[in-house]
Amino acid sequence: MTQSFSVLPQNFAIARLEPGAELPSAVLASPGFMSITRTEDELSIVCAVDVAAGLPRVDSSWRAIKVQGPFAFDQTGILASFLDPLAVAGVGIFAVSTFDTDYILVKSENLANAVAALKRAGHHLIGE
Repeated sequence: MTQSFSVLPQNFAIARLEPGAELPSAVLASPGFMSITRTEDELSIVCAVDVAAGLPRVDSSWRAIKVQGPFAFDQTGILASFLDPLAVAGVGIFAVSTFDTDYILVKSENLANAVAALKRAGHHLIGE
């Protein structure tokens, strides 16, 4: 199964707040890709690096790979077709799924290796 993908131009951060923490207004006001997930254990935020400044627990220097969707909910194996080659290449990931598609965040220093691994697996980088 081969798919097309793109790399978002921004640098991202992943932040962790306590589960009952108030959502920072800067996060909600920020343009572009972001993800907010609240569970009984934590509040996780993926956002632009500058938006995460000042949050208590932040891991920076992430880049986002967008799997070109949309995909039907009954389609299987799409995310695995990206994650398997990244695992073989030793690239750690942070995955975010939306209604239409998936985003795979990799550390900035691993981006070139990740893109090469995905291309070797037969996936197509948009713009090349």
